[in-house]
Amino acid sequence: MNDDGTTKIRLADGSDAEEIAHIHMISRAAAMPYLPPQKRSHAQVTEWIEDVVLRQCRVWVAVRGAEILGYAALEGDVLEHLYLRPAARRRGIGTLLLEEARRHSPDGMRLHVFQKNVEARAFYRRHGFTVLGTDDVGRNMENLPDMTLQWAPGAAG
Repeated sequence: MNDDGTTKIRLADGSDAEEIAHIHMISRAAAMPYLPPQKRSHAQVTEWIEDVVLRQCRVWVAVRGAEILGYAALEGDVLEHLYLRPAARRRGIGTLLLEEARRHSPDGMRLHVFQKNVEARAFYRRHGFTVLGTDDVGRNMENLPDMTLQWAPGAAG
């Protein structure tokens, strides 16, 4: 159910890149204060969204009116990104984006999450994801321990 009946999910396009970059940056800063300080500018993150994320992934945005509240990016069966504006959290918007990604990955999906990201881990657990494996070395650019989670059709959530 939408948070207030007016949130819509649509495919993202190049005109959304700047706003997606903004959401990416503010969401990470708010939800993951343990991350190293952001070294890339908004312009650099926008370029990455345009040149990498929008080209390699199917990307959806959650919108209310003209405002983008969050986005999800799916590459094959891997959920690469799911980020929301901090004020949009806990309103069902992440669930809407996750449900859209699931529709496009009917055989299941995987994702990586930082081990320290307890809130995200709980969100995915509520939606039927289970731990596939852990990595304590840090295979990500932040060099932090992470986990691989998976969801399979028929799993709870």
